[in-house]
Formats: sequence, C-alpha cells, structure tokens
Amino acid sequence: MSVWYNISGLTEFDKKLRLLLFNEIEKIEISVRCAIVNFGTEMTGNSFWMTDANNLSNPSKFNRSIRLIEDELNHTKEDFINHFKETYTNQYPPSWMPTEILPFGVITNIYSNIKNKKIKKRIAQSFGLQVAPFESWLTVITVTRNSCCHHARVWNMVFSIRATMPIRMSRPWITLPTDPLKVYFDMCIIKYFLDIISPNNDMLDKMNSLFSTFPEIDKAALGFPSGWEIEPLWH
Repeated sequence: MSVWYNISGLTEFDKKLRLLLFNEIEKIEISVRCAIVNFGTEMTGNSFWMTDANNLSNPSKFNRSIRLIEDELNHTKEDFINHFKETYTNQYPPSWMPTEILPFGVITNIYSNIKNKKIKKRIAQSFGLQVAPFESWLTVITVTRNSCCHHARVWNMVFSIRATMPIRMSRPWITLPTDPLKVYFDMCIIKYFLDIISPNNDMLDKMNSLFSTFPEIDKAALGFPSGWEIEPLWH
C-alpha cells in the first residue's frame, strides 16, 4: 500500500508539513510585528500610538483591541511587562510591548484599523504590496498558522478565504493557473514574504526535502500545478 493511502504515512507527512509552515510563518510574524510598531511609532511620533484612540479609525474595533491588550497585560508572565508595571504609572506600556505579546491575529486587526492611510500604505509597501492585498495575505497567513497550531489537517485542506491579488508585484510571483484555496497557494504567499524578509531563505530546500522523504505524496492534492518548479517565485 502506498504512502498516499497509508493513514499513518499521511498523518506523519501532514505533521511535518505543518511544522515547516509554522516555522516559516513565525519569521513573517516577527517582521510584520516590527514593521507595524516601528512605522506606526515613527509616523505618529507617539510611542503609545497603539493604545491611543486618535490613531485608530473604528471605535468598536479599537475598544476590542484595548480589551485584548489589557487581558494580555494582566495575564502575561513576561519580565519586561512586569518591570514596566512596577516602574511606571502609565495605564499602558509603549506600543512595542503589547506588540510582543499579542496574538498575531490581533496585530493584523490593529493594522487594519489604523486611521492614517499613509502609515498603512508605508507598512504594506515595505513588503512589496498594496494595502488591500497586504491585509488579505496577512489573514491567509493567520488562518494557516492557526491550522498548524491546532493540529488541523492541512495537506488537502480547502481554505475558506480567497486572497486579494495585488495590482502589481515587486517580486517574482506565480504564473500558472493555481487553486487559491489549496495549501500550495498559501505556501506561495509565505515564500513571497520570505523572499523580501530573507532573500536567501531555504524554504524550497525544506519543501524538496519533505517531498523526498514522502515520495508517494501526490502534490496535485495540495494544489501544486504541473511545472510548479519552474515558476519565477521558486527560482
């Protein structure tokens, strides 16, 4: 019986695929967190901009973010947060601190609620994207990350979110017809970010190593089109 039809083989492949994706997404998370807090602080001139309602457009979203920030601050065991609370009287710490501890989905929601469009545009441009596709791709990455964290099956998962495509790309992208709801498309989004964050990244090597370990896996079930290896993105 081939690995493809072997339940334990599929389970092991999916486990390693989730780990691969999670590790690469983690690098993107760190870079996006830094960009949001750094550009936000620089362009508002306010280290506390994230907890200042004047900098966020939707009051309801802002209040929800504040509640989540307060919850994280009240329950965190991070030394740097506790040191701040013991040393200063400010209601909230500077924006870089909650950015360190908030779930990535909350960070992306804060980004979408930034009032100053120039700040949103500058952050998105730092990743070679326009605002709408940047927000959309962050949502796709968040959903993929959560699937990996919660041990959901991802190899043949059909995702519910269709990514918004950029008007133009600053880096190589895919050209072949590709199902945007399969995990391969998510992997392409991850690779696009990585090529900007770390141009010499080894994601392709890791993918090839995984597939060589499980040679019977049908890549088409993951959404890989025929000839994917020669796509500009993977060069």
